[in-house]
Amino acid sequence: MACLELSKEVKLKGEEEECTNDGTVDFHGMPAIRGKTGTWKAGIILLLNQGLATLAFFGVGVNLVLFLTRVMQENNAEAANSVSKWTGTVYIFSLVGAFLSDSYWGRFKSCAIFQVIYVIGLVLLSLASQLYLLKPKGCGDRTTLCGAHSTVEISLFYISVYMIGLGYGGYQPNIATFGADQFDEHDPREKQSKQAFFSYFYLALNLGSLFSNTILDYFEDDGMWALGFWASAASAFAALLLFLGGTLKYRQFRSSGNPITRFSQVIIAASNKWGVEIPENEDAALYDESSTTAARKMLHTQGFKFLDKAALITSNEKQSNRNPWRLCPISQVEEVKCILRLLPIWLCTIIYSVVFTQMASIFVEQGDAMKSTIGKFRIPAASMSSFDIVSVAVVIFLYRRVLDPFVKKIKKHKGEAVGITQRQRMGIGLVIAVMAMLSAGIVECYRLKYASKDQGSSSLSILWQIPQYSLIGASEVFMYVGQLEFFNEQAPDGLKSFGSALCMTSISLGNYVSSLLVSVVMKISTTDNMSGWIPANLNKGHLDRFYFLLAALTILDLVAYIACAKWYKAIKHGEMIQQLKEEDKCKV
Repeated sequence: MACLELSKEVKLKGEEEECTNDGTVDFHGMPAIRGKTGTWKAGIILLLNQGLATLAFFGVGVNLVLFLTRVMQENNAEAANSVSKWTGTVYIFSLVGAFLSDSYWGRFKSCAIFQVIYVIGLVLLSLASQLYLLKPKGCGDRTTLCGAHSTVEISLFYISVYMIGLGYGGYQPNIATFGADQFDEHDPREKQSKQAFFSYFYLALNLGSLFSNTILDYFEDDGMWALGFWASAASAFAALLLFLGGTLKYRQFRSSGNPITRFSQVIIAASNKWGVEIPENEDAALYDESSTTAARKMLHTQGFKFLDKAALITSNEKQSNRNPWRLCPISQVEEVKCILRLLPIWLCTIIYSVVFTQMASIFVEQGDAMKSTIGKFRIPAASMSSFDIVSVAVVIFLYRRVLDPFVKKIKKHKGEAVGITQRQRMGIGLVIAVMAMLSAGIVECYRLKYASKDQGSSSLSILWQIPQYSLIGASEVFMYVGQLEFFNEQAPDGLKSFGSALCMTSISLGNYVSSLLVSVVMKISTTDNMSGWIPANLNKGHLDRFYFLLAALTILDLVAYIACAKWYKAIKHGEMIQQLKEEDKCKV
């Protein structure tokens, strides 16, 4: 969108009030005033909103695999696959939310609408569980399975959980980008805050789930599912009210139109000029009108030369009366190039998400087959993910306060101004993910050593899972926070929500790949009347081999990622585009 004139100031009642320089507007559509909107005043509200919404989501998601086995009567492999498919669909919905946000609704409206859907889904799940699913009364704990359910009851359950998926999935990429919108990256101090916001955003996400993974998990593991779901619904409703309460404090970007149309125009315009030769003096022959969809002009880059033909001015074309399906501005062409360059990096993050999703399924099933009591106190298997959350909090603190400043100091002596780059952080995340899978595999070897095949449990303490959960948490800080920053920074200005959605979608596809991988492993490993690697009784299987397989796949993915990261060329921006309408000028 059009940005404001740089450093433009106006006077109100004797005081200077400066507008933001990035083109953001307030709730009324007027240019945002720096002192009255955005920054941490709005950022903290959004962090609290994220924490409460995540508490609600994990109140359902963290124990969903156990709900499916104890209440819905699915076996371990079916439940793991169901959770993977549901989680995958949640993050596929992030693309829907990003598309509507970037194209039509804007991020504020998108966040509000999807949160309403989210609350309705949680209320419906709570009612369905309390009235229909938890029968006979008191079922769903570790000892008493629930009875069979009718088709209508099963349908009601899946409608409610997928409404939750739609609401949370559509909201998630928009809230991350909306939070970043509160900081003007053209202001040095606010730019630093914007970089810090993504770390705190991910920390809020994890701290929000801490209550779910401890208190709510304990009640749900004892069969009090309805209570847990109602608590989640209340938390989501509180998050919605908090979000709406900060309406007047937010900075917003206007939606920039349908990106599919812009992308199609570039592809078709380039295809129509398939046989046209690009002259040596290429830049002079390219249509360089400022794009109407971005706040900053994107400079011409090398690579994907075929697409440059979409901006090539031929002898029979007049700039004053151009057809956008035959001649596109070079900045619009660069949008398409930018996304094409991001895709290989994005594809390399999917295998990591396969590793990450095991924490909500296979890790829980593994912990459920271990000794979970310390004295008279029993640790629910799903609550072990609290060690992941603690690890995230500790590593974020160490990264921001110790590791990154230390690396910056070393690089400063070499003439470099940055610390650990985003691409380096993602690579480190993959290395730690390999260590997590190796740790999980080794623990499983020892769990089987102390297991009884008839009982389906082991005398090995569940606390031996702490290293694998902690390593996953450490890897998240490097991989997912790095992804959020990378895709938000490298996405074109008109597609910032899409950039955040790429991170969410990698989680989605990781869940689908995990589901497919479990199915393939079970099909191959159950031949000749064998129990398979992940049977209902894990003591008769070889879950350790599945973990080692994931470690091997992650190593291969790391090699591919390093190659893609070296090939990648960062986005280049030029000057701010000055094309404001009169009503958009900074005035009060």
